[in-house]
Amino acid sequence: MKYEDFLVSTLGTGNVISPLKNTQRADSPVYKFVDDSERILYDVSIDYFNKCKETGEVPVSFEKAGPKEMIFFEPAKTKVGIVTCGGLCPGVNNVIRSLVNQLFYRYGISRILGIRYGYEGFISKYNHPVIELTVPMVSDIHLSGGTFLGTSRGNQDVEKMVDTLEILNINILFCIGGDGTLRGAHAIWQEINKRKLRIVVAGIPKTIDNDIDLIQKSFGFETAFSIANDIIRNAHNEASGANNGVALVKLMGRDSGFIAASAAMAIQEVNFVLIPEISFDLYGARGFLKILRKRLEERHHAVVVVAEGAGQDLFEVEDLEKDASGNVKHKDIGVYLKEKIKEEFSSKGFPFSIKYIDPSYIIRSAPANANDSKFCNLLAQNAVHAAVAGKTDFVMGYWNNEFTLLPISMAVAKRKKIDVEGELWWNVLEATGQPISMKNP
Repeated sequence: MKYEDFLVSTLGTGNVISPLKNTQRADSPVYKFVDDSERILYDVSIDYFNKCKETGEVPVSFEKAGPKEMIFFEPAKTKVGIVTCGGLCPGVNNVIRSLVNQLFYRYGISRILGIRYGYEGFISKYNHPVIELTVPMVSDIHLSGGTFLGTSRGNQDVEKMVDTLEILNINILFCIGGDGTLRGAHAIWQEINKRKLRIVVAGIPKTIDNDIDLIQKSFGFETAFSIANDIIRNAHNEASGANNGVALVKLMGRDSGFIAASAAMAIQEVNFVLIPEISFDLYGARGFLKILRKRLEERHHAVVVVAEGAGQDLFEVEDLEKDASGNVKHKDIGVYLKEKIKEEFSSKGFPFSIKYIDPSYIIRSAPANANDSKFCNLLAQNAVHAAVAGKTDFVMGYWNNEFTLLPISMAVAKRKKIDVEGELWWNVLEATGQPISMKNP
């Protein structure tokens, strides 16, 4: 990674005085405006500092988010679109509401369109209506989970989407979604750039799995593992209430096990965490089933948390199916493990009781908790600050406890995963007591 990789595109120099400046009183300044030169370091270690000092290289850093004294768009003439895509996630409605409130109350932008059902809403054949969003319309939507605008998965014709942006005369498009949505947003920007249009594309990262690279955390993640924490507590009661009781809980985590790991650390009642980043064997001296039985023989109950993407190498290799977003459709590891546990223990005459719990859809459709709600508001507010200043093809980030802007292309270049040699995973191993490896030699 180089410094240049993190430079955010812009439509040009801002020549409009920000309404935020006009509302300030001389004796009581409200905003500290952020200059384009302000950066947030990627690596804050002293070793990296010394290395850059010795070599003279410019440290890798992110553009700091925040309000600009001069903005690019004239608010009275600006029209905004908001679209939500992909799976549900706690906090989507909070982001929609905060975007509308920030645009209207802070920048005086009243022409705001809600695009229905994801990127499908830009394609005429679906005939989805466009909604004129107002402050009263979104005033209570943050109290509910899901998305007020609806969502969909799948790629759409980029040229047709940009045609619709032109027809609707949209100046700023906010895309709320995960990896696939952000790739789509980048493709939209490329077509906009090709046509030399002055339209901003701004991404707000939505991934319950917390797996977008170069972003410390994404909204909805904290709510997800907090709800999972309560479910695991009840699952532990189920397991401990039976002789050799096993509670098997499947949580979200297609490619990254952050929810499973964080929930296990929060509740401290989980005995095994299985994540996509680490493969394991079922059978053999070090296999999962052998170690699970040993746990039951010693303590007579066990709680197992498995991320949905774990253990995919245990299935027979077939033609990989993909969903509408292009993601590989994983086999159901939760049901598979339940059946293998039953098969193994029944065949050996070992008494047991197993309860299988899959709360995924309940978790992802829940409203955001207080901290996530606050985080959503700040993401949306900073996204508006950047977009009206003419920043484009960017995604809102969060790094070293600061809000940042980074090019979409950098955020989607690779998936963020748990470092199995890092502090988080070692903390999980300490909390569960499970072996470092469940692979046979």
